[in-house]
Amino acid sequence: MDAPGRAPSRRAYHFNTGFLTNARVRRILTLAGYDLKLGKPAAEDDVVVWGHSPYAPRGEAVAQATGASLVRVEDAFLRSLFPGRSGEPPLGLVIDRQGMYFDASGPSDLETLLSTHPLDDTALLNRARDVAARIVDGHLSKYAATDPSLPAPAPGYVLLIDQTRGDASIARGQATADSFAEALTWAREDHPDAQIVIKTHPESRDGHRPGHFDPDRLPPNVVLDDRPASLWTLFEGARAVYCVTSGAGFEAILAGHRPVVFGVPFYAGWGLTDDRRPVPARRQRKLTRAQLIAATLILYPTWYDPYRDRLGQVEDVIGALEAQVNAWRADRWGYRAIGMRSWKKGHLKQFFGRHGRLDFTDDPAQATRGKARVLVWAGRETPELNDHARAEDAVLLRVEDGFLRSRGLGAELVPPLSLVLDDLGIYYDPTRESRLELLIATAATLPPARLDRAERLIGKLRRLGVTKYNLDGAPAPELPEGVHVILVPGQVEDDASIRLGAGDVNTNEELLRTARRLNPHAHIIYKPHPDVEAGLRPGALPDAVRKLADHVAENTGAEALLSVADRVVTMTSAMGFEALIRGIPVTTLGAPFYAGWGLTSDLGKVPDRRVARPSLAALVHASLIVYPRYLDPVTSLPCPVEVALDRLASGEGVPQKPSLRALAKLQGWFAGQSWIWRR
Repeated sequence: MDAPGRAPSRRAYHFNTGFLTNARVRRILTLAGYDLKLGKPAAEDDVVVWGHSPYAPRGEAVAQATGASLVRVEDAFLRSLFPGRSGEPPLGLVIDRQGMYFDASGPSDLETLLSTHPLDDTALLNRARDVAARIVDGHLSKYAATDPSLPAPAPGYVLLIDQTRGDASIARGQATADSFAEALTWAREDHPDAQIVIKTHPESRDGHRPGHFDPDRLPPNVVLDDRPASLWTLFEGARAVYCVTSGAGFEAILAGHRPVVFGVPFYAGWGLTDDRRPVPARRQRKLTRAQLIAATLILYPTWYDPYRDRLGQVEDVIGALEAQVNAWRADRWGYRAIGMRSWKKGHLKQFFGRHGRLDFTDDPAQATRGKARVLVWAGRETPELNDHARAEDAVLLRVEDGFLRSRGLGAELVPPLSLVLDDLGIYYDPTRESRLELLIATAATLPPARLDRAERLIGKLRRLGVTKYNLDGAPAPELPEGVHVILVPGQVEDDASIRLGAGDVNTNEELLRTARRLNPHAHIIYKPHPDVEAGLRPGALPDAVRKLADHVAENTGAEALLSVADRVVTMTSAMGFEALIRGIPVTTLGAPFYAGWGLTSDLGKVPDRRVARPSLAALVHASLIVYPRYLDPVTSLPCPVEVALDRLASGEGVPQKPSLRALAKLQGWFAGQSWIWRR
């Protein structure tokens, strides 16, 4: 599924200032091979117009007069968080050389695909099913800024989809404004005992264009829902869906409905809708849901990857929308952050302050006041803060670095590309349940097809050799032939993951002695923690203990060591997780987040509640795809894990912050009193 390359260039003349002013539209068209120009086209050139907008007739007339080919352009079916009238650029276009998908008066490129393409390739249809599953799971839509937490009415209602007045798809879909009143009449006639819920269009809700229903003149038992509620939540409780030509009717098909349709949208006439209007005789074929999705979302649109500035696939757009809408849903009510160090405030604002207010305080009473959502670095959570949160009914969200963090150390004040928020506990604390534990247990029940993305991510991690900190260093040591290599990663001894999760073996000396006892004849490589090597944290071993190892790998990168290891023995180090990703067996002496699921040899006590048996892909899906939040250092946008992985591998845009190294070294003086400065 590599992104398509740039197409050969064609001269494309336009007569609408929107093609001049909308940089994203111009960029997508340029990448798609259209050289936008002003002037008079020749017969071998193209004329581009925006759908059937009021300005399209200008270009239509020029094309007819010159013999140039007419190309219609419109937003694709997964557009953005917010409507274009809110200033949001599109994530894709449909570029149609026959007509336009919503114009039933003649064929379009989409209709031709639906009519004539075999749509029988197993890989294509499997992609379509996975695309649909991700859209449903993510509560994505054309305009994705919806909130799945907003409740639907009691199940059994009928859902009617409104549209904006004057939308071109209505008339071009052989409907009128009266079609909406007709749809309501039939919905009430077909379901006389049901409540009718009319879902307003996002542009109507935001005040850009009116809809077709007056909230003050609705019949009994009919209500208007103008909240940013998820359509998928509404589909779930609806007994039936009625629409005219809305794209939400297509989404209803994805949700398993057979919508009742009072116009002729692109998805009508293929055997998946209850059509109350005659459909064109051209549409004779009966399609499955997967075939409709494959043509509509995979084959027809031209998708754009906003992180890499290139054409992409629908999966790239879904990943972008997942990351961006999850940030909007979580952040739009704002936060108060307590006890955050000054150097962290800037990147915390980048992560969590894009869509809502983020205030900083050191006062627990002020932080929790008024049912606030409170960000606290996990290691700085206190009983006093918890008492205030309970009294105020505030939500505590514990912040920590993610598992793909940076190119450099947090102790050297290098900012992260990933952070996690946990409303239950925190991943390194096995004494209580964490959100990650629940996500791992849930991922264990996902069907294999839903874990394909995680499998691809595992392959990419192995290929690129990305780890948590991605430090350059010496190569792996030369090894005697035929030896069994045990890698023992040292840790920071006062780290919270040791205090809470290490168990009986809780120092680097005990770790190394235990590893030697378990593997008396193996070649043991001891890797000091990078923070300890840098002199920033406690945990250095005396020379007498270091001799228990055959080699002490100072200033050697984690990836180089993992490449020669036959097994990893660890207390709670994230290097154990990185070893699992690379197919290396792991023995745990404590209870890290990845222990207790049947994937490791556990000699420490792990929580009894970890009874699920996820695959490695399921563990990676929960730990790297769902749990963390990633920030692209190039675009400053929330991004999917794959983009963060590419940035860490290439170094593009990844911050190094060398100016803070002196401060970090100064902090090393206080390594034994790390509460003064750390988190």
